[in-house]
Amino acid sequence: MLTVRDRRRGRVNIAGVVAYRPGQRVRLLCKLLVYHGRKGEPKSFAWSDYRDLIVAAHQLLGAPLVWCWDNLNVHLVAELTALAEEHADWLRIYRLPAYAPELKPAEGIWSLLKRVMGNFVVADLTGLVRIIKRKLKKIQYRPYLIDGCLAQTGLTIEHPLNT
Repeated sequence: MLTVRDRRRGRVNIAGVVAYRPGQRVRLLCKLLVYHGRKGEPKSFAWSDYRDLIVAAHQLLGAPLVWCWDNLNVHLVAELTALAEEHADWLRIYRLPAYAPELKPAEGIWSLLKRVMGNFVVADLTGLVRIIKRKLKKIQYRPYLIDGCLAQTGLTIEHPLNT
């Protein structure tokens, strides 16, 4: 979450997926939620936003998914558990320990994003969104950066046929 210092309140939440598939380049999928501080506007992602991200990743990759995430409250809702059970043929969800950023490649992506964002002054929420999108796109087109985020976790991706 990045906050803008403006006379109006606002923030940008980002949900992201780092997708690895043997034989293909790594993919980064992101979804932004802009909160303008208006009454009745959602401040954070709902379970349905995560569902849509899972479905989009499945459609983009055209392959079964192994989904790993932390124990954020919204990740634990019954609707997402039901989604995993309903689509057990292509979706398997693993829960990481409560606080284990060292096991999540996406944490490396957020670190890269924050590092490049430090060089910018943002006057308003629109400017912040524009810069975030631009910088995320640059990261998406540099697969070696995303691969480095997996390498720093110490985890490896093995194809089931190789085990």
